[in-house]
Amino acid sequence: MKLLNTLAPAAALIALPSLGLAQDGPTPGINPSTDSVFIFNSLLFLIGGFLVFWMAAGFAMLEAGLVRSKNVTMQLTKNMALFSLAAIFYYLIGYNLMYPLGTWMVDGVLSGVWGPGVLEAVGVTSDAADDYGYASTGSDFFFQLMFCAATASIVSGALAERIKLWPFLIFVIVLTAVIYPLQASWKWGGGFLDEMGFLDFAGSTVVHSVGGWAALAGALILGPRIGKYKDGRVNPMPGSNLALATLGTFILWMGWFGFNGGSQLAMGTVGDVADVSRIFANTNAAAAGGAVAALILTQLLYKKPDLTMILNGALAGLVSITAEPLTPTLGSATLIGAVGGVIVVFAVPFLDKLKIDDVVGAIPVHLFAGIWGTIAVVLTNPDASLGVQIYSVFVVGIFTVVASGVMWFILKATMGIRVSEEAEINGLDTSELGMEAYPDFSKG
Repeated sequence: MKLLNTLAPAAALIALPSLGLAQDGPTPGINPSTDSVFIFNSLLFLIGGFLVFWMAAGFAMLEAGLVRSKNVTMQLTKNMALFSLAAIFYYLIGYNLMYPLGTWMVDGVLSGVWGPGVLEAVGVTSDAADDYGYASTGSDFFFQLMFCAATASIVSGALAERIKLWPFLIFVIVLTAVIYPLQASWKWGGGFLDEMGFLDFAGSTVVHSVGGWAALAGALILGPRIGKYKDGRVNPMPGSNLALATLGTFILWMGWFGFNGGSQLAMGTVGDVADVSRIFANTNAAAAGGAVAALILTQLLYKKPDLTMILNGALAGLVSITAEPLTPTLGSATLIGAVGGVIVVFAVPFLDKLKIDDVVGAIPVHLFAGIWGTIAVVLTNPDASLGVQIYSVFVVGIFTVVASGVMWFILKATMGIRVSEEAEINGLDTSELGMEAYPDFSKG
């Protein structure tokens, strides 16, 4: 931008609201105030989108830290591949399936818009923009894609250390192209759940519980790791690097500001910016509440704090506040997050009693805390209906479990989804990939 280096007479300058600068006169045919709404909304999506993209690194680091060293390369490979596949198949099918823009094949249930997403033309002008009063198509697509990819990342950690790579990636394609976008259209695409009054601001149910339900279905069909449950006991299998897991948690915490803040979907007014600020503060408070609740509770229950529970407690707090990060006070947000932290501490051993093996705790964090967060909306938002919230949780849950279960069963019957016993014992890094994350520390 060229800076003004001389002072012009005040009468010759007109303020440019969208940039707060001065220019020689208004551009014919342009409404600066409407321009500013379009520009700032698009900017919010882009900033929020790359913050949520950073969560992909958080998931990768968290999972790399919580799996055993012989499986780290596999987790990193899965996270790179699943994000890339999500980007391609959300573009090819998912985006238009999720946003029918009022064009339904089955009213409120199935989009009538099929085919790849299409961006606006290069150098588009205001009169040719797809939605001049809202934001650019590219910024919206980019932002929504990040949520889709995050859903797949949730599944990755839960099924770690015993699932084959290619069947998992095929499931990711179906999840990101069809399962996630279809149920998301029922709320965010203006479908039947939205018409009923279902409230899910940034996706405690639409994103997190869907990832959790898909992971639960996969864990039940896949079965636990060898030696995890033996002679009526739960055998701990400590992760390889708690420093990486902690880094991953902080990265996810940071990315969540984009996840929830960007879901305001507007930054063109004073009120919108104030609301985004409020969402940031509440999101942070909930994470802190979840972490502290897990810290205190594990001290009371086990006489020593458990770092892995504290990490998942923070994440559960974040998931819990995601359904409604705007209306709570800071105190309420902290308490909502704290309940999420408590849920994790009790849910992890509960799953172990059922012999459901979740390597990283994704099901307690994203499913159980996601359900809690969806119900907790009624505590702070007077527009929420408890019956509608619970009904929506069940509808999305049943659909995701059935769709995911069918897909897992098909993959199991055709390709097999579990590695051999020998491969699992030796580690997936060498057996499936032929490379190790920590070759200097391997035996032999």
